[in-house]
Amino acid sequence: MKKRWKIIAWVLGSILAIIVIAVVGVNMYVSGSKPIIKGDLSVDVLEADVKVVRDANGVPHIRAKSDGDLYRAQGFVQAQDRLFQMDLARRQASGQLSEVVGEAALDTDKFFLTFSLRDAAEKSYAGYSPEAKEVLKWYAEGVNEFIAFAKEEKKLSYEFKLLGYEPEEWTPIDSLAIGKFMAYDLGGNWSTLAIRHWALNEYEEEKAKELFITYPNDAQAIIEANKNKPVNVRGYFDASLLPNEFNGSNNWVVSGDKTESGKPLLADDPHLGLSTPSIWYQMHLQSPEQNVGGVIFAGVPGIILGHNENVAWGVTNVGPDVQDLYIETPNPDDRTQFFYEGKWEQAEVRKKEIKVKGQEAVPFEVVVTRHGPIISDVLFKEEEASALFSMQWTALEPTLELQAILKMNKSSDWDEFETALEDFHAPAQNFVFAAKDGTIAYKANGRLPIRKSGDGQLPVPGDSADYGWEGYVPYNELPNVVNPKEGFIATANNQVIDDSYKYHITDFWAQSYRYDRIAEELKSNSNLTKEDMMNLQMDQTNLYAREFLSSMINSVEKLDSGGEYKEIISLLIEWNQVDDKELAAPLIFHKWMKQLPKTLLEDEMPEDVYSMLSGKGNISDQFLRKGYRNESSAWLDEYGGVDKWVYDSFVDSVTDLKEQYGENEQKWKWGDYHQLTFDHPLAGASPILAYLLNPKSVPIGGSNITVQAAGFDDEGRVDHGASWRFVADLADLSESYHIVGPGQSGHMKSEWYHDQVMDWAEGKYHTTVIDGDIEKGYELNLTAK
Repeated sequence: MKKRWKIIAWVLGSILAIIVIAVVGVNMYVSGSKPIIKGDLSVDVLEADVKVVRDANGVPHIRAKSDGDLYRAQGFVQAQDRLFQMDLARRQASGQLSEVVGEAALDTDKFFLTFSLRDAAEKSYAGYSPEAKEVLKWYAEGVNEFIAFAKEEKKLSYEFKLLGYEPEEWTPIDSLAIGKFMAYDLGGNWSTLAIRHWALNEYEEEKAKELFITYPNDAQAIIEANKNKPVNVRGYFDASLLPNEFNGSNNWVVSGDKTESGKPLLADDPHLGLSTPSIWYQMHLQSPEQNVGGVIFAGVPGIILGHNENVAWGVTNVGPDVQDLYIETPNPDDRTQFFYEGKWEQAEVRKKEIKVKGQEAVPFEVVVTRHGPIISDVLFKEEEASALFSMQWTALEPTLELQAILKMNKSSDWDEFETALEDFHAPAQNFVFAAKDGTIAYKANGRLPIRKSGDGQLPVPGDSADYGWEGYVPYNELPNVVNPKEGFIATANNQVIDDSYKYHITDFWAQSYRYDRIAEELKSNSNLTKEDMMNLQMDQTNLYAREFLSSMINSVEKLDSGGEYKEIISLLIEWNQVDDKELAAPLIFHKWMKQLPKTLLEDEMPEDVYSMLSGKGNISDQFLRKGYRNESSAWLDEYGGVDKWVYDSFVDSVTDLKEQYGENEQKWKWGDYHQLTFDHPLAGASPILAYLLNPKSVPIGGSNITVQAAGFDDEGRVDHGASWRFVADLADLSESYHIVGPGQSGHMKSEWYHDQVMDWAEGKYHTTVIDGDIEKGYELNLTAK
């Protein structure tokens, strides 16, 4: 028996030793690909030595003797920290993920090939100035220098090994394709048009119009065209590929008349997906021609958001209607021809071949009409369909955003900055601006279509010249404000125009609660400081509850005849209407608000159509306002009235909460459900990778409608919010204040991989200088050949 146990112990010990050796080996391999951040490193493409100092938060400060070497070094350094992210980004934008991921990415590749982002990047490149093309070339040289170095020294990051491939050379088109992908992520409304088309053909007109927010009553011909030529929507689109509907941001700027320093203050926090690594890469770039700091998308040169020595700027998404759908009639004898003005017109056919890991390449065709690509049959060929959707989109035209960015980086006042913005076309952004000379300004910038007929709320006939675009809103007529008497300018994806504005932008603005709270604070305070700006970015006050909660409580009390929910209602009545992670009331309120559209709409729609329906919160708000004003509503009347709808939603929400958190509502906490996460793209492959690559989730406050933006899914995972927080005090632009969650580095063994997760949750900003000494620097000298 003893011998048997000895054998077992020996076997177990041997297995443990093998595991330890394997773990040590993997750890050594992964650690071996960490970026070199100190000492000397030869970089052949440089014309002179470049100094790179990473500060205490991993922000690289690049100081070069020329712009050429500055951008080469920027490409090299970005690739050191983020090459795998960069490669995935260019592959997704270009429809090339299947080559390294396999068949699972095939539908995604078909989707993005159809949306033609890389084709648009190639067309855009042709229009860039020689100077901008030179920057793209310099940047690509730096990336490629690192790729060559990493291959030779076996320092490619571990993700490439996991997927079994090596990155190809970087090209200028790759950088522009990533820019086009961001235009896709921030500039989409086509799915809303598709759902409205479906609703017109599915419901009585009174029910359909209530899903529109504002109904185009003066466009009867367009409405009839949508009814007469129905296009298949149900089962023909993948809602998982749609951008997050809450992609947006907060920004504001305050004049010196309202600040302690007498100089402007600027704050910006773009709201995008929260992931590992961050979508943003923070940098400081300095040469004799410029000195600029801020963030940029990994894979792109320059600084898109930030400041230089004279000016600061930030953006939010305008959210205009820049994607139009056309109802196209295909020739039954030749599906590449479409009816237009009385005859069949040949479409462009782009023949593609999708490389797929582990199997034969897949042929694929993108069919492009005079209006744009046919998007109806991305995933399903409709051989018998009598009508299809094509899409026209500003971002598919040649645009020059990088050219604008490069000029913005070197601008010294509002005139120069506004001139630079003329090249920023897609996505349309709300720019706020501040200068050391005291100027504050705002511009809703980008190409906004002027339509021959209709206002972009519905698909239009593709067979008639009466529809389409006849130009764009003139640049000098875009919404614009300089030095307003109120002393501040703020945007939060809210409506930025009034009824007097003569051009159509959109009728589907974001809910106004974030903007209302920002304006409330800026109006009521003077002598403001940078600390006030940071505190406002972390504000958790819930104005959504301020508008609706009292009426909703009354609805429950009317129908809760036995007082079953008295204790829970008391929690809501006593609530200070702050989305504090320690409180139960925010949990009850937000589960309730999320349940409202489900109760009313979910059973009335196919699952994929309901998933595609954006603006569910806006639609619920409209129903609540109608119901509590005793206005007629086809949906509410059919359901049984506003009180029954609100009560049933409340009961369903509370039932779910009791199942998840127990019967004692006094122990419920918002933070038990509302948990911050930064997931790595490979984490979904296995629990082991998720454990290794993702940070631990963190209970947090705020929500999707508070200034501290923290959007969450049905499981409570906070995966969307302020991907970067930025505050600048124009009294001293030698430094500024930032949070980039979860951290700067894309390498899991770096000290800057997840070091800003708690900073993000708690609002702990770090200071970044563009002039002066760098705290705790790691100095790397990139030496020229």
